[in-house]
Amino acid sequence: MIKERKHVIVIGGGASGMVAAISAKRQGADITILERNPRVGKKILATGNGRCNFTNINTDINYYNGNNPKFAYSALSQFSVNNTIDFFEKLGIAHKVEDLGKVFPMSDQASSILDVLLYELNEIGIRVICNAYVKNIVKGNKGFTIELEDGSVFKGDRVIIAVGGKAMPSTGSDGNGFELASKLGHSVIDVFPALVQLKLEGSFFKQIQGVKFVGTAEILYNNRSLAKDRGDILFANYGISGPPILQISRKAGEILKNNKKAILKITIIDTISQGELRDIIIRRFKNNPKKTVEFSLVGLINKRLIPVVLKEAGITNLKCPVANISNKEIDNIVKILTDWRFEVIGTKSWPSAQVTAGGVNTKEIDPNTMESKIMEGVFFAGEIIDIDGQCGGFNLQWAWSSGFIAGQNAAL
Repeated sequence: MIKERKHVIVIGGGASGMVAAISAKRQGADITILERNPRVGKKILATGNGRCNFTNINTDINYYNGNNPKFAYSALSQFSVNNTIDFFEKLGIAHKVEDLGKVFPMSDQASSILDVLLYELNEIGIRVICNAYVKNIVKGNKGFTIELEDGSVFKGDRVIIAVGGKAMPSTGSDGNGFELASKLGHSVIDVFPALVQLKLEGSFFKQIQGVKFVGTAEILYNNRSLAKDRGDILFANYGISGPPILQISRKAGEILKNNKKAILKITIIDTISQGELRDIIIRRFKNNPKKTVEFSLVGLINKRLIPVVLKEAGITNLKCPVANISNKEIDNIVKILTDWRFEVIGTKSWPSAQVTAGGVNTKEIDPNTMESKIMEGVFFAGEIIDIDGQCGGFNLQWAWSSGFIAGQNAAL
């Protein structure tokens, strides 16, 4: 008896959706991708500053968040980093590994990743329909009816929901997938922006916006460190940005979501101890006792930071000769430069976020197949699920892995 060919409808033509479509097609299914944008893969072009950091050789479960990060283990094992590199190698992407295990196309162009995926979609005969905004999914006796906003209707045997979350709405992610999932009976863990800049309490940020330094950032809750990272940190008019801030922002968002107080600790000078820094400052002051306290810090920290740091340290007369600065005031300066604390009052919103934290409850999805436990024939892939990774290629790896597994199983 000849096995009947399944028609799989993939809702969303992003990273996870395209790989899901290719995976299902290779299993012998007929595929239709419904993409709300005028073209597929828009968000891929924005990844890795336009270079597309498409995976990370250090990928493991510890780089993922969610109510149950271990949910990601099965998909990441079934379609691993090596599988991903091999998959793209066969499509034409030569790769290179950079710092912290980040993997980029040799071309340094995100468009290369999209180009080879588009070529494959076309080559193996996947139907792609753009400007197709899905409003409803209805399960009938014989598969699913997909209703679009413009009144069009599509029918399929299986459905893969790969529409992303709410981050970067300019790429088409407006949270519509959570509505679709809810209508099908799924619960959605509260979503909030992740890999995003932080808004801080304080009135001096306009004064120091644009000041950049290499330092350490930490999120504290009840004086306990919950997340920490080091690298280029940048003050902004609303607070703070830079890769370490994005990396630790999820913990801040989580605390704020629960209406609790998140504290950001910044270490501007983190290569020497507090004692060593104190000795350096005392020596500088002794060498030039007539210098003003403001000028005495030129050459130690960014000039634009000096007035703010001194005021935060309780020194209001910036023209005071250093000979008149007390030991207590020196201690205050050292404290600010090594342990400057701010209350986090919010994060930047969805247009600034790189990824969505929260999403469709993983308890309601089979981790081995990505199929809904609530409605047979419905599969999920990518950012819509309550799994999000750290910066560095981990989110795209999740998109490829979950997409590939969803596609493979939807076609069976």
